[in-house]
Amino acid sequence: MRQADKVIITCAVTGSIHTPTMSDALPITPEQITEAAVGAAEAGASIIHLHARDPQTGRPSPSADLFMKFLPAIKRRTDAVLNVSTGAGLGMSMDQRVEAARAARPEVASLNMGSINFNISGAAQKIDDFKFDWERPYLESTKDFVLKNTFQDIETIIVELGHRHGVKFEFECYDVGHLYTLDHFVRRGLLKPPFLVQCIFGILGGIGADLENLAHMKAVADRLFGNDYYLSVLAAGRHQMRFVTQSALFGGHVRVGLEDSLYLERGRFAQSNAQQVAKIRRILEELSLEVATPDEARKMLDLKGGDQVAF
Repeated sequence: MRQADKVIITCAVTGSIHTPTMSDALPITPEQITEAAVGAAEAGASIIHLHARDPQTGRPSPSADLFMKFLPAIKRRTDAVLNVSTGAGLGMSMDQRVEAARAARPEVASLNMGSINFNISGAAQKIDDFKFDWERPYLESTKDFVLKNTFQDIETIIVELGHRHGVKFEFECYDVGHLYTLDHFVRRGLLKPPFLVQCIFGILGGIGADLENLAHMKAVADRLFGNDYYLSVLAAGRHQMRFVTQSALFGGHVRVGLEDSLYLERGRFAQSNAQQVAKIRRILEELSLEVATPDEARKMLDLKGGDQVAF
């Protein structure tokens, strides 16, 4: 693993997993997403991971037009690296999922490194009344859902976004096999270091949220990529803070945000993405670790720069 002097904080501000009924703090409209992103950046996040939602219903949306209602606005107000998801939303086609990244040509885009069963149906059992009709069927449908990311899908995104437009990737690895998939594309010469390897824990269908699994994922990545990668970690729900703290202790980077957890601590909802960023920043600084600025993150990850995007 490539050790860094400073820790990159990524904040995923809204995502496509949680629904509006689950938290009033979840940003929905372009204006809310803009404010959430700027607040997270001001709190110390150097990368902002972004999804879009229908402003009327809060349903995840692939619309490039919606992304363009907040990407330029965020860029005007902060120098944070803006990361456009290619995961988009559950049940969307691959063309839909890459629509926004094709239009925006961002510095960074997320890239899922394999197909997995992605089951979040349990969340529907905890809520009696939803604000919108789409929420319960959306969650319950994931009992019979595969998040599709074939080798062809992955290669298409690498070539179209990476080779043609200079986009770098947040390689999202939900299980150990995804690391070997990444290695496959590295060995073929389709990807060049440094790699930002985002290990994900606690999604039903992916690797479980046991700290031993984090140590194992790091050990496998070390064997495969040596000094050519940066480790970053996110964990779902209640596992968030302890897993990202362990990543930092290993010399890696961290991701927080309302996409990954709606809570600030046990039994207490986060009131904003900025609260979660401020908490992990405090933890890092109390551990005598420095937080990277956006420009320091750009240098570490060899990004093309905010002046080279299409928004």
